[in-house]
Amino acid sequence: MDHTNVTPYAIRRIVLEQSKRAHVGHIGSSLSIADLIAALYGGALRISSPNDPDRDRFILSKGHAALALYAAIYLRGWIDAETLATFHRDGSALGVHPEPTLIGVDFATGSLGMGLSMAVGAALAARLQQSSRRTFVLLSDAELNEGSTWEAVMYAAQHRLSRLIALIDLNGQQALGYTCDVIRIDNVHERFTAFGWDAREVDGHDLPAIQQQIDALDLDGGQPHVLIARTTFGKGVSYMENQIRWHYMPMSDSEYAQALMEIAALHGVTEHA
Repeated sequence: MDHTNVTPYAIRRIVLEQSKRAHVGHIGSSLSIADLIAALYGGALRISSPNDPDRDRFILSKGHAALALYAAIYLRGWIDAETLATFHRDGSALGVHPEPTLIGVDFATGSLGMGLSMAVGAALAARLQQSSRRTFVLLSDAELNEGSTWEAVMYAAQHRLSRLIALIDLNGQQALGYTCDVIRIDNVHERFTAFGWDAREVDGHDLPAIQQQIDALDLDGGQPHVLIARTTFGKGVSYMENQIRWHYMPMSDSEYAQALMEIAALHGVTEHA
């Protein structure tokens, strides 16, 4: 099912609007995955209703980018604008990290390195229930530093969980530094292939290419799948791109105005006010 209103521009704009209103950070991380989230919630995920037991499952392992997920849930019509505007308020279901108290969120995440293990469990549960649903999980590249991630990689391959699809946001940085300086994760494609996964690389900001890669997956071939998406942290906002400080920093008024103009230009949108 196509949901044409779930676009990278719409997601990026909501990320900027709500982070500015709440005066919180994690902006660059959310902008990094906007195209991936748009590909999933704009068509790839088979979810006729967030309450359908046979719906595809999605796990945002990099839970600090929850605002991009909330934008997609809003654009799908599962929450209204009033609810979206409660992001980061006391008592809100829309916390800085996602929790299943919010409709459309199946798993609480934020403790990094655990999302793929959750996804493996969800994929195994689908098999035991003889359900055709698929399980998608979006990881940060820094989560490849975690041993639990590689345990899940090995388990998924051994048990041939071919309806498990991982997407890796390979933006080259994490909270306190660049991944090449913390723990190098070169040759990601070769590493996953060595562990028995179907590994594919894609431009993480090329929406049609992401959609085509997902559509081409062999869900009955026995191999779990990973899309290694090369992305830019803070994509679309020049002063945020590849800058560590925008993992945490909120925007000033002038920075916010500039960010709105720049994402509008990125996506060819003439009206941004």
